[in-house]
Amino acid sequence: MNIPKTLPRIMKQSAERWPEVKCQLTPNKDGSIIELNYHEVYQLALDFGAALLKNGVKRGDRIGIISENRREWEQADMGLLAIGAIDTPRGCDASEKDLSYILSFAEVQHAVLENPAQVKKILNIKKDIPTLTDIITFDPIDDDLKSQVKAAGLEYHLFSEMQYEGHEWRRSNPNVVEQELEKGEPDDLASIIFTSGTTGTPKGVMLTHRNFLTQLDEVNERIYLNPGQRALLVLPVWHAFQRAVEYVIMIQGAESVYSKPIGSILLNDIQRFNPYIIPAVPRVWEAVYDGIWRKMRKTGGITYALFRFFTNIALMWCEIDRKLRRKNSRFGHDFIVFLWIILFIPWILFFPLKKLGDLLVFSKVRKMLGKNFRCGVAGGGAYPDYIDKFFWAAGVNVVEGYGLTETAPIISVRPIVDPICRNVGTPLRGIQVRIVDDDGIILGKCKKGNLQIKGDNVMKGYYKRPDLTEKVMTADGWFDTGDIAILTVNNEIQLRGRKKDTIVLMGGENIEPLPIETKINSSQYIAASMVFGQNEKGEDQRFLGALILPSKDDIESYAKENNIAYDTYEKLVETPEIHKLLETQIAELVNPKNGFKSFERINKFEIILKPFEVGIELSAKQEMMRYRIAQLYKDKIAKVYSEN
Repeated sequence: MNIPKTLPRIMKQSAERWPEVKCQLTPNKDGSIIELNYHEVYQLALDFGAALLKNGVKRGDRIGIISENRREWEQADMGLLAIGAIDTPRGCDASEKDLSYILSFAEVQHAVLENPAQVKKILNIKKDIPTLTDIITFDPIDDDLKSQVKAAGLEYHLFSEMQYEGHEWRRSNPNVVEQELEKGEPDDLASIIFTSGTTGTPKGVMLTHRNFLTQLDEVNERIYLNPGQRALLVLPVWHAFQRAVEYVIMIQGAESVYSKPIGSILLNDIQRFNPYIIPAVPRVWEAVYDGIWRKMRKTGGITYALFRFFTNIALMWCEIDRKLRRKNSRFGHDFIVFLWIILFIPWILFFPLKKLGDLLVFSKVRKMLGKNFRCGVAGGGAYPDYIDKFFWAAGVNVVEGYGLTETAPIISVRPIVDPICRNVGTPLRGIQVRIVDDDGIILGKCKKGNLQIKGDNVMKGYYKRPDLTEKVMTADGWFDTGDIAILTVNNEIQLRGRKKDTIVLMGGENIEPLPIETKINSSQYIAASMVFGQNEKGEDQRFLGALILPSKDDIESYAKENNIAYDTYEKLVETPEIHKLLETQIAELVNPKNGFKSFERINKFEIILKPFEVGIELSAKQEMMRYRIAQLYKDKIAKVYSEN
């Protein structure tokens, strides 16, 4: 595939190839759908770029975009990139503190805001952003708010009016925007994406057009779409993963359908639009998985019994099938001839039951994802083992990808066709990976260590922070991802945790909390967990503790089934019966039988009742912000160790 030199040229190329093909579809609240084709979206982007030029925006200026996923976002971004400006994006969940830091540090002059709520945030922090002169909103604001904007010394513009203004300006200044677009070069800075701050102050990742475009050389072969085929978008668009997804869709002439990661809205849009591809963070797939099991448990009786029976059969048969066909991650000789000798008969015997389960049970699961569903793409966080294997058994193809903001972001992804289970695929063409120990010694395949990356997808550096850039780049040009990983015999990457999350106990034992948390969360009675090994002062301890968020519906169902009397849910979870239930669940899941070492068991835990929320305990891509959770629940963590 011919890869254009800059991001706006992707839009131009697609508009020329498929002018009448639908590009953006947006459901309205009244049930109608706004449809725009590639020619229309391209022209709207150029109109916005023209309006920016008319208002004095120059090549290299930074423009903030504070918005959730919507059609105007892509139009605004392509417009500003077309004239050589640089986007500095963030979501609507960003706090005033974060916005104050990001917009002032990046010295933005114009800010594109989604709605009145974001305007109010900016007004509250305007004194901290001296470079800001203009704000633009996607949604209209009332006259009172306009007066406040003017009083703050800011110029106000409505996005749609700017597009009209730009359209008229292009009439009297033909080809000016198009000429600016052609001036763009691959190594021009396209975006400064500030990390979500899971460990503290956000860092501004500088990404060039080349960084983003590098991944498009091969990812389209692994995640393929034909012109006019639909992808359902629910990710935060300011995040690098969603940015890459939109470019993958655009360069193939496919359709972007804008939805939300809210269960009822998402499932309704799946049925309504029948997408081929659904990219989402792992928590969305966890929610689908939990919803299926919750529905079956509520149904109960013979239906639930059959569901469990056929699920176990399918899991067992698929495990055998993957071993025989080498569809599991491999880390050495697998004695394939011996496996065929001992597993061939059960493979044949269980096959009819597996097909019966497909017909009676899993066909209904697949129907939930629409008639055109080709695959889901899980990225932006760890994809749990038990969910991966369940969807594999159900015949629902969900492939896992891997990347970081600093790598624009895609490093690897399992292909839709013929994927291998429990890894994130081989590196994309043009991207090198290696595993090293803490001293930088290269370890090679099948040995766990620190994952490093080299390629044109690696960022230009951290904005105004050469000191931080130097910490993650080696002398020979490799980027240290901060992830712990192991390479399979076929060079696929299997992730084993984040180095910064590693827990070191007083005895010197190094523990990765993520595999333990993933196992704990597989219990139907546990919605979320966080494993820790330090007290509230950050001092290493002799054993692991955990914060446990029970699954409210399942806990209440258990209480009803076992005649446990209670006044409120808060009092129920404190009863000895529920505490014993959770203790037993954790002990049965985290033990040597399931591959855990003795020092990885959870000695004590504390129950929390508030579900994790984006912007509080979770980052925008729904990863746990451990440092923040530790602060919020420092008293409970202290209690775990004070009773030692």
